[in-house]
Amino acid sequence: MADRVPLDFAPPVRQVRSLLLGITDDHLGAPTPCPDWTVGDLLDHLAGLSRAFTQAAQKKSDAPGGPPPPPSAALLSPQWRSRLPVVLEDLAIAWRSPSAWEGTARAGGVTMPAAEMGLVAVNELTMHGWDLARATGQEYAADPRLLEPLIEFLSQGPPEGTPGLFGPVVPVDGEAELLDQAVALAGRNPRWRPVSSAR
Repeated sequence: MADRVPLDFAPPVRQVRSLLLGITDDHLGAPTPCPDWTVGDLLDHLAGLSRAFTQAAQKKSDAPGGPPPPPSAALLSPQWRSRLPVVLEDLAIAWRSPSAWEGTARAGGVTMPAAEMGLVAVNELTMHGWDLARATGQEYAADPRLLEPLIEFLSQGPPEGTPGLFGPVVPVDGEAELLDQAVALAGRNPRWRPVSSAR
């Protein structure tokens, strides 16, 4: 089925779901590569974006019209360990349908071509998966089949970044691995580590 749609959401969803198993309560207040966001904030953001992009794929006309509220660990469901894997799986299933990629889609108060919206959603999953892995000391290996289209997509942005979406592009060596290239284009330092584990 995945070969009938431009991008397969299953690999990044599996990766994030796997990372959730390694997150303890002690991690929730820890910093992430996203400035001013804790792990708990990031989990709340993942839950919200998963619901929004699922509705976008389903062409839900009653989807919320404006931008989402800032993520906050205070808004994170106490049952996030059981609920977040479900909303992530719903996201993968929704974008498995070829119709999800047709026409336009709306999420976060923005309407754009559905194919572009799907790319934005995969990018969000991939980048925030990397954020979670780094913040919680876990390994992360993005699907290389997704990295090339993501690098092409991210390369189209301004080098100074896009406020609210991406920070300024971080310079990396020309021989950098694809994941490091993508992360750097999204305004993250590929060498980021929590202060406590920095070497």
